[in-house]
Amino acid sequence: MSFEENGFEIHSGFLDNDSINTIIDEIEALDSDFPKHGIRNAEKKLASVKKLVDSNLLRNKAEGYLSGKPEVVRVIVFDKTPNKNWLVTWHQDKTISVNDKKAIPGWGSWTLKDGINHVQPDVKVLEDMVTFRIHLDEANESNGCLKVIPKSHSLGILSKNEQDRVVRESEEYTCLAKPGDLLIMRPLLLHSSSKGIMPHHRRIVHIEYSSFKLPQGLAWAT
Repeated sequence: MSFEENGFEIHSGFLDNDSINTIIDEIEALDSDFPKHGIRNAEKKLASVKKLVDSNLLRNKAEGYLSGKPEVVRVIVFDKTPNKNWLVTWHQDKTISVNDKKAIPGWGSWTLKDGINHVQPDVKVLEDMVTFRIHLDEANESNGCLKVIPKSHSLGILSKNEQDRVVRESEEYTCLAKPGDLLIMRPLLLHSSSKGIMPHHRRIVHIEYSSFKLPQGLAWAT
């Protein structure tokens, strides 16, 4: 089945070991009290991640999944460890962060987080986005890897009750990955992750690209 049908796919051995080790080394060199489990705007804090995000390797790859030129709109480094071992229930990624708040038909649920405007946009915005998850460590069921519901991205924006129904009626897929593997997915694909039962490093560089031209002079808050 194709990416467009399933809403996700995994590319084995996408990133080389030298690049992986460079990113890990830079993360480990951060101060001990730095929140390494969730580094937001990681491309502004880690030179190795900035280099990766801006590389032709990723941008050329992203072009194949979008309607136009890819723009980086969010970068986070996650690390699920024994000290930071969390559960993420089934959900869709439905919000974006932008530089201003404006009244736009079809957009709603505006919130302000850390001084940045977040909003649930029209579904067309989310359909022209793609998420790359680059694994720096092995991800499996023991350390809380991602699980997805294939094809669920094609159902549009779902309410909580609708999400629960789809999960009950569907078969989940467990996204096992090796270091260097790339998981590509649509934001509206239903996904979750359990707490690790034998937690150890599960570092992932999470990158969102979009080619959607935002209305009314809005810009992505990057």
